[in-house]
Amino acid sequence: MTPNFQNPHRRIAAAVTAVALLPLIAQLPALLVTLIFALAATAFSLPKPHRFLILLTLLSSLAVLLFAFNGRFGRDTAAGMLALMMALKCLETESMRDLRAVLGFSLFLPFAALLGSQEPLTVMLCVLSALSWLITLQITSTGGIVWPSASWIALVKPVLKQVALALPLAIVLFWLFPRISTPLWGLPGLSSQGAGLGDSMKPGQWIDTLVDDRIAFRVQFDSTVPEPEQRYWRGPVLWDFDGLTWRRLNIDSTEWRDLAALPETGSAGIRYQVSLEPTEKKYLPVLDWPRAAPAPYFLTRDHGVYSRDPIQKMTQYRAEANTQPSTSEQLTPEQRNRALTFPRGLNLKTQALAKQWRTEAESDRAYINRVMQWISQDFAYTLDTEQPRINAVDDFLFTDKKGFCQHFSSSFAVLMRAAGIPSRVVTGYVGGFRNPYGNYWVLYNKDAHAWNEVWLEGEGWVRFDPTAAVAPENILDTVTTSGGEEDYFGERTAFSPLFDFSDFMKSRWNDWIVGFNAARQIDLFRSMGLQEAQRWQMLLTVLAFGSLISYAVFIVAGLKRTPLMPVETQWAELMHAYLKRGNGKLTHETALDFAMRAGGDELQTLAQRYHRWRYAKIQLDAYEMASLIADLQMFTRKVRRLPKIRKH
Repeated sequence: MTPNFQNPHRRIAAAVTAVALLPLIAQLPALLVTLIFALAATAFSLPKPHRFLILLTLLSSLAVLLFAFNGRFGRDTAAGMLALMMALKCLETESMRDLRAVLGFSLFLPFAALLGSQEPLTVMLCVLSALSWLITLQITSTGGIVWPSASWIALVKPVLKQVALALPLAIVLFWLFPRISTPLWGLPGLSSQGAGLGDSMKPGQWIDTLVDDRIAFRVQFDSTVPEPEQRYWRGPVLWDFDGLTWRRLNIDSTEWRDLAALPETGSAGIRYQVSLEPTEKKYLPVLDWPRAAPAPYFLTRDHGVYSRDPIQKMTQYRAEANTQPSTSEQLTPEQRNRALTFPRGLNLKTQALAKQWRTEAESDRAYINRVMQWISQDFAYTLDTEQPRINAVDDFLFTDKKGFCQHFSSSFAVLMRAAGIPSRVVTGYVGGFRNPYGNYWVLYNKDAHAWNEVWLEGEGWVRFDPTAAVAPENILDTVTTSGGEEDYFGERTAFSPLFDFSDFMKSRWNDWIVGFNAARQIDLFRSMGLQEAQRWQMLLTVLAFGSLISYAVFIVAGLKRTPLMPVETQWAELMHAYLKRGNGKLTHETALDFAMRAGGDELQTLAQRYHRWRYAKIQLDAYEMASLIADLQMFTRKVRRLPKIRKH
């Protein structure tokens, strides 16, 4: 009896699980990935454990799963649990039935990976997983496990041919099959909070964000690129302050229908397109100041652009912005009250200073200029800060005098409100890096920023960035030194062009594959002259066109007929070996006639067994089938070693 640790079913199941897990590696915690690969390796190399040990492993693995996701549940948690269950199933796999169960469930892992990311690398790994699945299906198609005779190319070749036959129809359906503007179902959220900015902010909260090199979004400007002082990308606007944390309410994220209250300024608009990475948040970064919300999104009262559902996939949208805020906008009493409210019992030194300076100033703007000058002279920028205390603003302004954008914007807003000037905190992104290959701009999570807007009579909401007022010589550290790594985009290296080109290719992938939605498909139909066609007419046209392409591919592929059954394939390889030797089977000869002419008892015996299966329709069980294929493989190798027949 074959030892259990050499059970091929378990080994194949473990290998298939490991390959199917590859697309999910980047989306799962490292601890969980290590555990799954360890379980697969155990199933590959060790005997089947006792059922009680499997049960204990199951309970321990579930505990590790919960620990890895901090007890939160989401679609990434579900994907991790699916991968974990597959690895555990490998531990008890013994028969072909178990192996086929693993094969069936292994298809779900690439699908789960594509729900989280459609990046080129993820898609390539999903294709690799699908190919390994097809190859395994080919090996086990006879009911047993039949390994390739000469090389893996003989096994991979028919699999690739099957994929090539299906590829034209798949491409046609991807580009032309009528799409709906919104999916019929919604995806559950991630267990993590995502990479975007939240609806609250407190000093020191963004340390992890400011060292995050992941891309937040890409921007393609239609014409002139705005100056750096205009490249502020608006996100959540925070109104309410409890002494430590700034927040926005749910009502702040509702649609503002009174758009007539926000007339255009008359300045030239800036048109651009954004490709936003998934954030699990509802806001969409837009350039100050947005003229309108791109469909199907909406504008809020504080000039933000929001979606009704979280952004769970790469999203593209076009927008237009004014270069200056509207001067005719009115501040409602409710807004004024919110923009002046703060805890009066905290930060008493800040309140006293604000009242004194505002009394001494001739105007609100003169007071603001004095505050900005104070920041420029006495304050330093650093990421090395302490946790805020109860009087965080007093501590920052009069003791620490160092921090980053969260500290500066929070303290600046309190200084304004204490002086009777309405103010609020705006979070978003600033700056960006221009990719020279695609001439587009890239903003990273580490480009997150917080600034302020102050209401000035006759001018409306005016942007002030107190962090930018810090003198250059007072910048103690940046993301580069604090993160302990060289800032790739800050200091160019020999590898920078390679990374630029890689991101350029990814942006093109997003434009043509990931971002191909219903609106872009309608544009494609219009270019084909189908502006007035009904959806059912488009569907019928697409199916007819795709069927014609598939039929043509099948005809071309059928010009050279290939045996479909493994026994026929192996017999054809044997005949090919004789042909290369110089003694090939003639067209009119049967298998038995050729064996009689070629001579040899072993060949005649194999020809009789093949003839009985092929023409006499003698049914063979899985063992007999595998035995015939193995004998044909062995004899084929013998024929290939024989010398060629020289013809005179």
